[in-house]
Amino acid sequence: MSKFSEVLKNRNFFFLWLGQLISQLGDRLDQMALIGFIYSRAPGSTLQIAKALSFTILPIFLIGPIAGVYVDRWDRRRTMYICDFLRAGLVVSIPLFLFYTKNLLPIYFIIFTVFCIGRFFVPAKLAIIPDLVDKEDLLIANSLVHTTGMIAAILGFGISGLVVEWVGPRSGFYLDALSFLISGILIFLITKKSFSPKRLSQVSKEIVEVIRKSILQEVKEGIFYFVRKKDIRFTVWVIFILWSALGAVYVVFIAFVQKTLHSATKDLGFLITFLGLGLFLGSLTYGRFGQRFSHYKIIFLSLVLSGTMLITFALTLSRYAFFSVAALLSFILGALISPIMIAINTIVHKASDNQMRGKIFSYLEIVMHFGFLLFMFISSFLADKFSQVLILVIVGFIFSAIGILNLIFYRRITWLE
Repeated sequence: MSKFSEVLKNRNFFFLWLGQLISQLGDRLDQMALIGFIYSRAPGSTLQIAKALSFTILPIFLIGPIAGVYVDRWDRRRTMYICDFLRAGLVVSIPLFLFYTKNLLPIYFIIFTVFCIGRFFVPAKLAIIPDLVDKEDLLIANSLVHTTGMIAAILGFGISGLVVEWVGPRSGFYLDALSFLISGILIFLITKKSFSPKRLSQVSKEIVEVIRKSILQEVKEGIFYFVRKKDIRFTVWVIFILWSALGAVYVVFIAFVQKTLHSATKDLGFLITFLGLGLFLGSLTYGRFGQRFSHYKIIFLSLVLSGTMLITFALTLSRYAFFSVAALLSFILGALISPIMIAINTIVHKASDNQMRGKIFSYLEIVMHFGFLLFMFISSFLADKFSQVLILVIVGFIFSAIGILNLIFYRRITWLE
């Protein structure tokens, strides 16, 4: 199997990977700039921050299914760089024209629009990877794309906080717009593949067929395909469990860390950095050696180990409230959970047809965020009635139990080969 360096020598994939590293770092700047901007207008207002967050999530449910259809119709490379250029223009308009307005509604509208455009970009990015690398390099390519987010998480939150505090929210938006611009240019430089006459004929037939279909019909076809393919059903099930657990843990974890370490944000931020380092190292390790093992068994094993580690984290930190202990456990937890999303993306790439990938990844995003939001509110309600440690332990136990049962009955599961 190819090494990371060999895959990155692929010019087209390298441009995609580098562009996403830059734009995701810019996204962190955008988040910090937005928080700084809201703080300058309404200091201490969690309601205003909640409103801003809601405008970033709503497009997933409103635009996601339709975006997947168009991504499969359009040229994915062109879709991506146009999305980046549009987002650069919109983000730069915030400090240029709207920074001093008293009404925050135009800002929220731009944020909503930027994230609507992002709904086209994300499935296009995930769907284009098999077009850029050889089949045997898919696992490494997915690992590298996944680590882009990890690198941004590790470096972005800390650096962007310092940068925005140093240069101000206004400059933070400018830097974010610049990152979208650079990403768009890199994607624009990706070389388009040439098609043989036979392939051109096939593409022409597909275009005629696509034109005949309505958007609603394609959405229905995507849903039926989504449900019918057993490997896709499996990924939906795992993603829903994973992101539901993340939603259930999200608020409780923050409150638990603040309570046990007696720190509002400082220790929490550092723990996220250690968690990100674990995710990064785990992603690199799995991407390098994971090809030797079944993706399904790796997912089940990761569920068992990460669930056990979450239980260990909660029980240990409740007795030994030391930052060094929490940091080590956070790092291990990140490393153990990291293979799940990489394995899922690789399964989807191998199981789905090229013309359906955009829709599939859009639907998976809807499943992710639905599970996250639903269980975040449920756990927030339960946290008022039960201890934070108990909730974390229960979530960890469910994680481990699901993994163990699937490892035991692996051959009998109907959605697997």
